[in-house]
Amino acid sequence: MKGWMQGDGPQSDIILSSRIRLARNIADIPFPSGLDDERADAVISKVRNSILKSESALKFKDYIMQELPPIERQYLVERHLVSPGLLKSSAKGAALISSDGIVSIMVNEEDHIRIQTILSGLQIKKSWEMASSIDDILEQSIEYAYSENWGYLTSCPTNVGTGMRASVMMHLPALNITGNMSKILQAVAHIGLTIRGLYGEGTEIVGNIFQVSNQITLGRAEEEIVENLTAVARQIIDKEKEARQILLESNRIQIEDKIWRSWGIMKNARVMNSLECMKLLSDMRLGVDLNIIKDTPVQLLNEIMIETQTASIQRSSGRELNPGERDVIRAEIVRNKLNS
Repeated sequence: MKGWMQGDGPQSDIILSSRIRLARNIADIPFPSGLDDERADAVISKVRNSILKSESALKFKDYIMQELPPIERQYLVERHLVSPGLLKSSAKGAALISSDGIVSIMVNEEDHIRIQTILSGLQIKKSWEMASSIDDILEQSIEYAYSENWGYLTSCPTNVGTGMRASVMMHLPALNITGNMSKILQAVAHIGLTIRGLYGEGTEIVGNIFQVSNQITLGRAEEEIVENLTAVARQIIDKEKEARQILLESNRIQIEDKIWRSWGIMKNARVMNSLECMKLLSDMRLGVDLNIIKDTPVQLLNEIMIETQTASIQRSSGRELNPGERDVIRAEIVRNKLNS
């Protein structure tokens, strides 16, 4: 289930992933917040049967949230396969996830259906095309809640219309180091976009990783949302590359020193908390992108980023761990990955 973690998409030196999420609800059934257990199960069955009856080449695995241990649920979030919101709805929620990890269909999150596609690099249009094809499959046997005036009806008014959220996960260390990130934040806000943390709305920005996504879904066509975000992403890529070049020209020794110090800590540390790990990974990723660190594939750094998250560590250990134990194992995982 490596999916976007392969790091082989276009512009993957800056864009970690491109994601599309479509929010849909079933006509004549209350939104998930008003569902009883029987109707929640009926929604899950409708979605599951629609996929099973389809001729899609994708193979899906079924996850019923309340049947999964908490660590397994969080593990899916850490891999960006389901949203944190689905965990909050775990008593009624489910997910169908493709074997390659590219497509997820979340059921009974904030809406009855959340279709998600996530690809490596800058591939917003392709991600949308994949999500649209899954949407078409579901619509063959499910009647959506839809208004001719308002578009797709959703639990939250901010999603009414297309029901689409498009986002790119970007690594922007140079813009942050040079103090230009605040200008980017202001600029995207003026054109209907927003910047969030690693796991979306309500999460922190760590390791210089930012998620840029659309805020407006009503009154704009899907194509317009995709084109707008793609154009903005390309502009931010150009600004990040300019900032990286400025850093190299004006502070090359200091930047190289920062990168190699982080490299040395990552390869030798015996204790490492999650925030430190993300910060050091950001320095290493910059070093790889600038060709200062050689022979270290981006895929390896993506794997380290995910496998050193809390639930992933506990899952691989097979038991609950206290923070101190996790910090020791995290450092061991990093050393093993980088020294192998």
